[in-house]
Amino acid sequence: MLSLTWPLVFLLLPLPFLFRQTKNVEQGGHLQLPGVSHAIKNQSKQNIKHSRKLYWLMWLFLLCAVARPQWLGEPIELPSKGRDLMMAVDLSGSMQIEDMVIEGRTVDRFTLIQHVLANFIERRNGDRLGLILFADHAYLQAPLTQDRRSVAKFLTDAQIGLVGKQTAIGEAIALAVKRFDMVEESNRVLVLLTDGSNNAGSIEPEAAAEIAAKRNITIYTVGVGAELLERRTIFGKERINPSMDLDETQLQKLADMTKGQYFRARSSEDLEKIYQTIDKLEPVTRDQLSYRPKKELFYWPLLMSLLLSMLISCRQHFQAGMVLPSLKRGAKTL
Repeated sequence: MLSLTWPLVFLLLPLPFLFRQTKNVEQGGHLQLPGVSHAIKNQSKQNIKHSRKLYWLMWLFLLCAVARPQWLGEPIELPSKGRDLMMAVDLSGSMQIEDMVIEGRTVDRFTLIQHVLANFIERRNGDRLGLILFADHAYLQAPLTQDRRSVAKFLTDAQIGLVGKQTAIGEAIALAVKRFDMVEESNRVLVLLTDGSNNAGSIEPEAAAEIAAKRNITIYTVGVGAELLERRTIFGKERINPSMDLDETQLQKLADMTKGQYFRARSSEDLEKIYQTIDKLEPVTRDQLSYRPKKELFYWPLLMSLLLSMLISCRQHFQAGMVLPSLKRGAKTL
């Protein structure tokens, strides 16, 4: 269906009448050339008449472009059921430890999270997703939205150390609580992914989790990191635990306080478990929403107006070339 965004623009259609100038063709002391003036005057009247039509047509097309015509497609109904999921991702310096494996390739912890979360976000049709990044402090990167592509882009563009090198788990939970307060009917879920313990921020995780429990927010905590890592030294191979800083006791407590679950992610397969659990949550019914795809059409009348402008300019140059030889012939006869 064709639609105009600003149809009232067509009220300006008679505007050129206000600037129309009256012309007295034979007024003034201009030179009269016998046998030539009459022909030029008749030719000029015809040219002016044709030019006026082109000018009006160009003005009409220009108004059509300004009115912004659009083609509206058939209404598309959005999913009326879904979940509200806020993802809090740790960007502290320890997330760059390369102790994770993707398809046989060793990668750092944050790369694994990006890889698995990208697939998770793609499958969240009907859910509203939000993204929080935290290190020294917590920052809202994306509010709750159904625009999964933008959330995935924000996660892809994030970098380790972008917001510091420490871990403010309490601030991440508190920020999620604040954002969920703006949502009325929701099964509020926070997925918190970290590889350390709370060592930054002004809010204790337990205090923030207590508030979250009162607001019916369920927290799923995920501890990221392998338990064993081999590295070469001058004395040979050495085995270490790269997840010594991970406070699993605290993460388990935060999940228990909000009736959630704690997961240990040592690989991409472990991360998939939390997504399967979230898929089992009962989605909340929302008001039925729909949208109609729009296709802009203003550039077509704008193009026609431009072509007519070029045509008028070419006609004026051509007419000037025709009148000049006539004036020369008239001057010779004198």
